[in-house]
Amino acid sequence: MKIQLSHPWPETAAEAEAVQDALRASLDLAGPGPRRPATVAGVDVAYAGDRLAAAVVVLDAVTHRVVEQVAVTGRTAFEYVPGLLAFRELPSLTEALERLTVVPDLVVCDGYGLAHPRRFGLACHLGVLTGLPAVGVGKTAFVGSHREPGRERGAWSDLVLDGDVVGRVLRTQDGVKPVFVSTGHRIDLETACRHVLALSPRYRLPETTRAADRLSRAALRETAGA
Repeated sequence: MKIQLSHPWPETAAEAEAVQDALRASLDLAGPGPRRPATVAGVDVAYAGDRLAAAVVVLDAVTHRVVEQVAVTGRTAFEYVPGLLAFRELPSLTEALERLTVVPDLVVCDGYGLAHPRRFGLACHLGVLTGLPAVGVGKTAFVGSHREPGRERGAWSDLVLDGDVVGRVLRTQDGVKPVFVSTGHRIDLETACRHVLALSPRYRLPETTRAADRLSRAALRETAGA
């Protein structure tokens, strides 16, 4: 798949924020997104100092078997600034996505979409750049407030920022910590949560995230040993 960056690469935090503000108008947060995706991709990035490994793993949406996987190693492209993580990861992530021969029906990011200070997290940015439906699944709360959801699998509560619902706090397994789901692009929140639950049959995190995490860490270790 071919991805074309639609903006000059920013050099400062102010320039990066301006890019987010400009691209936010391109978001489709209504979807509805894929009802029965055949393939779902997980993306994740592992770090060691200024080195990184970006991984994309495409899974069969039903069996969760690996269909294709790509890892790219490199250097961080931007300083660490809260809310601007996408600019550190996007060059390597887009390179990995471009190497895929399979175009996934949905992308699940280890991070955030609308649940972001400027309502434009990594899942939003990646969705707009690729044109693919994208969802953010965070391990911890980044912004907003919420009630604790019920303890059973599938229980959820709204994640609210400045009076607006920006995501859901979703329990993927009985009695475990919830995850924080937010739409990125071309999918609605209800559908996004349904897919996250389907991708989390046994563990707290979706199988897409777990597979991409394993691949990114393995690729980073190989780079360190080279």
